Amino acid sequence: MRQPDIEIYLKDADHKDIANWLAAAIGPVSEWAQKGQTFKCTAGAVPVTWLPKAVGKWHSLYLDSNQTPWDDDIACARAAFGALNMEVRCAPGSWVEEEGDEQADRWIRISADGEEEITWHTS
Repeated sequence: MRQPDIEIYLKDADHKDIANWLAAAIGPVSEWAQKGQTFKCTAGAVPVTWLPKAVGKWHSLYLDSNQTPWDDDIACARAAFGALNMEVRCAPGSWVEEEGDEQADRWIRISADGEEEITWHTS
């Protein structure tokens, strides 16, 4: 089932690298508009938010649409790793607050070592 939005975390990227990848994967990317620490643009018709150092050294990439080439966070994370060759993390599926902190700490790590489920305390 297609997720309503996509969010992945990248360790060693900047929004310019991300813009180049999104342009190839989705479509033309608008200029980034910075508001405080957050950067926003559109890739094709997809609203994009980039938050540097959202969790420690990890940067958040949020695609606010279900009209992306990827059905879910994991598919997007795999594509990002393949294109950018940097470690990527994402939730293993949709999470709702009622599931509690234990489920919120379950993440998928994609790196040169492969793909694995990890526990990542983000708060």
